[in-house]
Amino acid sequence: MAVLRIAKMGNPVLSRVAARIEDPTAPEIRRLAADMQDTLEDIGAGGLAAPQVFESKRLVIYRLIESRIPKGSGIKPRPWTAMVNPVITPRTEQKVMVWERCLSLPGLHGKVPRYPQITISYQGLDGATVSEDAHGAWASLLQHECDHLDGILYPMRMPDLALLAFNDEPGQLARDVAEHPDAIDPLYVDMVERWPARARWAGGSSR
Repeated sequence: MAVLRIAKMGNPVLSRVAARIEDPTAPEIRRLAADMQDTLEDIGAGGLAAPQVFESKRLVIYRLIESRIPKGSGIKPRPWTAMVNPVITPRTEQKVMVWERCLSLPGLHGKVPRYPQITISYQGLDGATVSEDAHGAWASLLQHECDHLDGILYPMRMPDLALLAFNDEPGQLARDVAEHPDAIDPLYVDMVERWPARARWAGGSSR
């Protein structure tokens, strides 16, 4: 197994439409999935698409851990999951705005419109077809990772680039955390709580 290098915004591999994987059971696909998982475990992150490690293939690896699930969301933890050739179908017409980060845009976060309910269909590494309904932060994560397969980075989805900020200056995020702390990924809440200026930016409100 191996820890792989992450491609950063500006690298051409991130702007390509990834190729469909013809044989999900092929040894090289299983090896790539294992290396992607090793990479995420080394970084401590939860999701990765193959183009982010310079492999223009339609493969996503992700997990959901308890500490990253917003309180009251009803989302259950998910073990490591490999999704080959995933296809997302929205289950709603309207989108909601959610905060996101990306390994390919280190040091930044932004607010992105995402469908709050989706169905995702994919093949596992055993070749079996799986279909699941996802909602909330789970659905947002899957949309984010699958965007990478079509050469889309989250700032390209943002209607307002004023909501793109550095992680060490999370002003707009601080306002959201002050108003709706239990609706936001705990990772972002922690980012705000470690920001010295949070109380001043959030109008005197801190958590």
